[in-house]
Amino acid sequence: MTTDTFDFSIPIDRHGTWCTQWDYVADRFGRADLLPFTISDMDFATAPCVINALQQRLTHGVLGYSRWKNEEFLGAISHWMTSRFNTQIDAESIVYGPSVIWMIAEMIRQWSQPGDGIVVHTPAYDAFYKAIQGNQRQLLAVPLQHSSDGWVCDMAQLEAVLAKPESKILLLCSPQNPTGKVWTHHELETMAALCERHNVKVISDEIHMDMVWSSQPHIPWSAVARGPWALFSSASKSFNIPALTGAWGLIDDAPSRNGWLEALKNSNGLSSPAVLSVVAHIAAYRDGAPWLDALRSYLRANLVYLAERLNNAFPVLNWQVPESTYLAWIDLRPLGIDDSALQKALIEEQNVAIMRGDTYGAEGQGFVRLNVGCPRVKLEQGVKGLIAALASLH
Repeated sequence: MTTDTFDFSIPIDRHGTWCTQWDYVADRFGRADLLPFTISDMDFATAPCVINALQQRLTHGVLGYSRWKNEEFLGAISHWMTSRFNTQIDAESIVYGPSVIWMIAEMIRQWSQPGDGIVVHTPAYDAFYKAIQGNQRQLLAVPLQHSSDGWVCDMAQLEAVLAKPESKILLLCSPQNPTGKVWTHHELETMAALCERHNVKVISDEIHMDMVWSSQPHIPWSAVARGPWALFSSASKSFNIPALTGAWGLIDDAPSRNGWLEALKNSNGLSSPAVLSVVAHIAAYRDGAPWLDALRSYLRANLVYLAERLNNAFPVLNWQVPESTYLAWIDLRPLGIDDSALQKALIEEQNVAIMRGDTYGAEGQGFVRLNVGCPRVKLEQGVKGLIAALASLH
């Protein structure tokens, strides 16, 4: 499958590039010869406008200390939020960090104490568990519930958890990983009101904001926020540039923002950014929209292909394309297959690596998370292997 201008169908060999997904698949799955559909990066080269900008910067030759607080970087972020999400932001509220998960961890350290509770919708991105537990906080889970209308949050249950005296922060994933849920304006407003009522600060991870497929658009937390909040995002997922490092955020509260900047510069010594990341973000947000829109069409077609193949083989699954992300969260519970037996069949018989659902918490038991961010020919192999493994156990 191609687009009018960009071709995402040609495989690129990533072996030998120190690639986590391909070169180090044995770390998690025990074998090095597996076809991976695992962590959330893609097998596509980044946008040509990003490559060109990086090449120009490298041609300059001097890679010394730099600054992120410049008109081009701040202006590119403001432009992206306005043009893609119809959201006006105050450039003064923008902050920088090496990655979204690092920024989340630092904000947790600033806004809470060891032993405090961090409220999270589950199943959750596995790095959330690590960031919370690694900083000696406790994760307070609010399980999402699946219905015919998709994934929903029981707001009464959420309020009961927010009302606990130990609850200090709601760590929101918007859109939600791994379920792909896109929060509605009403849901976001309800959560904002509840957090204000119970004096709970909000950290919103919006790294998947560009990958929404449903009619429900992504709404930045800044559009509904009340009280202290932080929004963190990056072009790393959308433009497949996580290895460059670099992310950005919005912290509206001046004292909190000043505390962040103080910690970034003095406590953590990170005042000079990865300059190639700054260059890449500017190029992506200024000139990358056509490439991203073509990629989005390709990714959604991959998800539709997966749904058709999976439901044709096992109609009882009735799996639907998620509302967002290129991470297919597949409920296999109707088949009654043991998670460990499935992984054994995938690895030993089909030579395929797909993430176990319980990687994302106990609520993920009976699920798998399959990354469709790849050329169709690779996805075809992976889906064939998944169906064969399921058939051998069903």
